[in-house]
Amino acid sequence: MADAAVSSSGAAPFALAVDGMGGDGAPETVVAGLAIAAKRHPNLRILLTGDENRLRPLLETHRAAASICTLRHAGSVITNEMKGTAALRLRDSSMRIAMGAVAAGEAQGVVSAGNSGALLALAKIVIKTMPGIDRPALAALGPSARGDVVMLDLGANVACAPRNLLEFAVMGEAFARVVLGLGAPTIGLLNVGSEEMKGDERLRQAADMLRASPLGGQFHGFIEGHDITAGTTDVVVTDGFTGNVALKTGEGAFRLAGGMLRQVFTSGLLARLGYLLARSGLQRMRALLDPRRYNGAVLVGLNGVVVKSHGGADAEGFAHAVDVAMDMVTHRFNDRIRAGLSQLAASPEPGARAPASTATEVSVPAAGEPAMPGAADVTLAPTG
Repeated sequence: MADAAVSSSGAAPFALAVDGMGGDGAPETVVAGLAIAAKRHPNLRILLTGDENRLRPLLETHRAAASICTLRHAGSVITNEMKGTAALRLRDSSMRIAMGAVAAGEAQGVVSAGNSGALLALAKIVIKTMPGIDRPALAALGPSARGDVVMLDLGANVACAPRNLLEFAVMGEAFARVVLGLGAPTIGLLNVGSEEMKGDERLRQAADMLRASPLGGQFHGFIEGHDITAGTTDVVVTDGFTGNVALKTGEGAFRLAGGMLRQVFTSGLLARLGYLLARSGLQRMRALLDPRRYNGAVLVGLNGVVVKSHGGADAEGFAHAVDVAMDMVTHRFNDRIRAGLSQLAASPEPGARAPASTATEVSVPAAGEPAMPGAADVTLAPTG
């Protein structure tokens, strides 16, 4: 399984570079997930990075994965406990080598289930932010009453300026077009109320900028927390602090509901009989809310596709993260973002209102430091 070189035509020989050592079950879960992905994408070409002594025997067992993978040895692994600064110093890690392949044009995207903070730090340093984007954002899908919804930012940026929220809207709109296949996704700005006077000056200024932008016709306005699961809009835009809190609250609510259902249907003989009668409906609900369907958060706004799989995902969940990355690559997600940014640059912005003098400024991490060091793995659905 010899390593491949960049083709003479300059085209990327690999669709994706995959960090074979990232995640709780790596490398076994990663290779098993790639075997599933190989059946869905038989023409997929993957550069698999990691410990050759551990990966090669697994590839010999999972022949489907071996048929799409080229192995590149990595001498070290970024652990879940490692801080971003320490991760940046490991130049031979499986995650760093996968990122480097994207930066060098050998691959169009990277998938990793490894350390979230390290992934963000390395992506910003190695792959770098797309021109016209101030900060990348973490975006993912979640369930709602009207179908899937896109939400960002989920933790990459704790504090955001109005311009950042406008850029998130551009990226979230492109995400919804690519992944959900929507022609004109609606956009909502998460706030403490739907009325125009609600929220702080930063949110009201971001709303003014959105209304005046080329996305103005798709901007619904302010939405509240319950609008996320109601599916009021296709895209939910917020800062990373609020988004991460909403994410974890939603995960907790799903677990609570699941636990209560188990208690109800195991509380007695009649309850068990009721479960048998309702089982087909409950199985459909379970399938709709299966966390593996929503695995694969995308770090948007970079010069390449970067997908973060949940660290605890099983093989099916990791395969779904590969599916998400392939959607981004196949449908030229970054080109759609560039087009949106070009339209944004050509449109006049409304006069910026000065932020309130009492606003609290949050310091931005130094270059190379993740906005949320050690951030938890991200998924919009319950993990159990």
